[in-house]
Amino acid sequence: MKKLLILFLIGTISFSSHAQKKTKQTNDQIIKFKIDSTSVLTLDSTIKTLYAVISGEKEEQRHWEQFKFLFKPDAKLIASGTDQYGNYRVHYMTPQDYIKTSEKWLVENGFFEKEINRKVDTFGSITHVFSTYETFHSKSDTTAFMRGINSIQMFYDGKRWWVVNIYWAQETDQQAIPKSFLKKLK
Repeated sequence: MKKLLILFLIGTISFSSHAQKKTKQTNDQIIKFKIDSTSVLTLDSTIKTLYAVISGEKEEQRHWEQFKFLFKPDAKLIASGTDQYGNYRVHYMTPQDYIKTSEKWLVENGFFEKEINRKVDTFGSITHVFSTYETFHSKSDTTAFMRGINSIQMFYDGKRWWVVNIYWAQETDQQAIPKSFLKKLK
């Protein structure tokens, strides 16, 4: 569990000093990956799209343009966890930083993040979502290799939903997900 967080943190730190190998897209893939502007019309469709765009089998390209379309300008993705010395850390990324540090690993290993629980609080145009997830290498896997909680801050501008920030923590042996966050969605 820590391994993935460490990979993201190491990858984020090292991407500026090492050129990342970009995955190539064929014309068919580019055509296939048109942005679906209806994906942000409801809170539910926005969150479902968030999980869908980062998920895929090994060697399957992700729809990064759709991913970026979900986020308000200046949005952050914030990974939290412990480093190799046991110190708690947070690491801030833009959506583009996340793509640069994650794309290769996601495609090489396969990655499916599935929402299993959601708690939503709204006040005016702002919404906070605690979204519990399980992660698999393949859609056919039956055992998750990681679980955690995404704290998603969202904004509704009267026309569409925007992701403002995603702040997440992975479950560890020292930090189990509370039972109230594990009730399965219907």
